[in-house]
Amino acid sequence: MAFFKNIFWHGIGIDLGTANTLIYVHDKGVVLREPSVVAVDENTNMVRWVGEEARAMIGRTPQGIKAIRPLKDGVIADLEHAKVMLRKFVERVTGAGGIKNPDMAIGVPSGVTSVEKIAIKSAAENARASQIYLPEEPMAAAIGASLPVVEPTGSMIVDIGGGTTEVAVISLSGIVVNESIRIAGDELTEAIISYLKKVHSLAVGERTAEEIKFRLGSAFRTAENDRLDVRGLSLLNHVPCTITISRGEVREAMQEPLKAIVESVKRTLERTPPELAADIFNRGIFLTGGGALLSGLDELISHETEVPVFVAEDPLSSVAIGTGKMLTDPTYRRVLEQCLFRKS
Repeated sequence: MAFFKNIFWHGIGIDLGTANTLIYVHDKGVVLREPSVVAVDENTNMVRWVGEEARAMIGRTPQGIKAIRPLKDGVIADLEHAKVMLRKFVERVTGAGGIKNPDMAIGVPSGVTSVEKIAIKSAAENARASQIYLPEEPMAAAIGASLPVVEPTGSMIVDIGGGTTEVAVISLSGIVVNESIRIAGDELTEAIISYLKKVHSLAVGERTAEEIKFRLGSAFRTAENDRLDVRGLSLLNHVPCTITISRGEVREAMQEPLKAIVESVKRTLERTPPELAADIFNRGIFLTGGGALLSGLDELISHETEVPVFVAEDPLSSVAIGTGKMLTDPTYRRVLEQCLFRKS
């Protein structure tokens, strides 16, 4: 039990996501949930704002200020700004006189490279981490969704974040088969932007496209009478204009990335050993991540795979909760030991 002596009181779990960053603290739950965005002064290259304040500036920044998302496809794309962002988020959680030099468990995509892991380690060290653990996101999501990952039974998780979709079959504290594709929530948003340009000759920004996705997005057949007025810039005469878009059009716009996600699930099922496949057919597939909230996605995957599909109780927080549980629950000791970042 000595392995957990300090972790119980000094560990924090982090979901460092493309779209949002969440931090979990033992006995407190998820204490921070902020957009993974920084606003930078272009003259000094200094970070002025992080999180929600910075996100509000996307597409609306004045001259000299640039809103940046330091992560892309689930990994760090802009190391220096990611370091500042993570450190500020951790400082908000630890506070003056709070947790000092915490152990950190940070979820990473299962397809992450060694170079990408080093970048995450560097950001964690800059945030004054002590021990650094890098569990794979599907394992963290499964633990956060309370799936029996340590038992000799098959559990299938589909974690759809902002930058990646992680599909995995887990048994006996390990990932048996998995697939990571860099198609997820961001690609659904981009598909809507592209559709509006192509079909309606209307240019809209990322925030408008996200609002369309949240309000009209669906993955399976639903009532088609829901409509939304969308304002943007006409590509025909370059003046502001308004068009009306239907739920059916939004689903058509997202068809290609949705198909890629479903195909990834089907490929993973095809590679699953028969005994574990039988467990999954009996217990179902579980969805986590922000993409799990897309209306009808569970029905679409179930229709295509003929397997029951369920959305986790708190899909947005599953990875953060899972990383936190790894640090504080001895049940997951074996999982945690396997993901310690060891210095070469």
